Amino acid sequence: MNIDNLILQNENFFLSAYGKTAGIVSILPDLTLLRHTHPTELEAVVYNPVLCLILQGRKETTVGTKSVNFGQGESLVVGHYLPVVSRITKASPETPYLAVVLSLDLGLIRNLYDQIGDRDLETDNTEPLDVNIADERLINALGRYLELANAPEEATVMGPLILQEIHFRLLMAPNGGMLRRLVFRNSHASRISRSIERIRQDFRTSLSVAELAEVAGMSSSSFHEHFKVITGTTPLQYLKEMRLLKAHRLLQEGAHSVTSTAFEVGYESATQFSREYGRKFGVSPRQDLVSEPGQIN
Repeated sequence: MNIDNLILQNENFFLSAYGKTAGIVSILPDLTLLRHTHPTELEAVVYNPVLCLILQGRKETTVGTKSVNFGQGESLVVGHYLPVVSRITKASPETPYLAVVLSLDLGLIRNLYDQIGDRDLETDNTEPLDVNIADERLINALGRYLELANAPEEATVMGPLILQEIHFRLLMAPNGGMLRRLVFRNSHASRISRSIERIRQDFRTSLSVAELAEVAGMSSSSFHEHFKVITGTTPLQYLKEMRLLKAHRLLQEGAHSVTSTAFEVGYESATQFSREYGRKFGVSPRQDLVSEPGQIN
């Protein structure tokens, strides 16, 4: 199994099984295929812990001051929930952007480390986003996992085994440094992950750096420093990003007014919300509002 085989698999799923020329399709619960025929505008999203392997085309992803631009045969590994800005930079109807995205199971990563035992793992790399050329064995395993979409009985038995192999390959990969840091339960990365989870759960409330540092079991200054290294942004900026991204989704759903959206995501001032929303997305919240509640488009 190589990149060319995965390209054919991707195309077959889109054009044969789904009859679509572009978009996103979920093949298995944790596996998604992407196909775009044109470059895209910048989009603000939250990345879950994920592997993204580009089969064709190029993409640019930015978190804080860290930006990566990667293309065919390269994989991006994200170990934390990160608010990012991304766009597809190379795609055409003749040569569409194609990618495979796999959600990562950090619990499985930790179990694999327990099986490895005391073997030394390189943990110097703590980049929030890290790209590397994908190993042929990883590509092969992804291809075999993708094939299970058409074989539900095999997926039940073989799926967990192949997923374990994929996670092992990533744990040992050059761009798996953040994953290796996370397996150490008292590492800075592991502690920061606890504070990230707190933000994700309680982003609507007024969270202070001191409170988040306490969750991580660190001093405020140390927490602030390591949070920025591991996520590419500051704790309060991360909190604001989570609020604005949630607001963006609510407005596009059309179920809330601008004011109610502001309060729903934790803002005390609708004016401040509108100002920060405009800086983030380049348009006012009202421009992104699909329709006022009660109106029909």
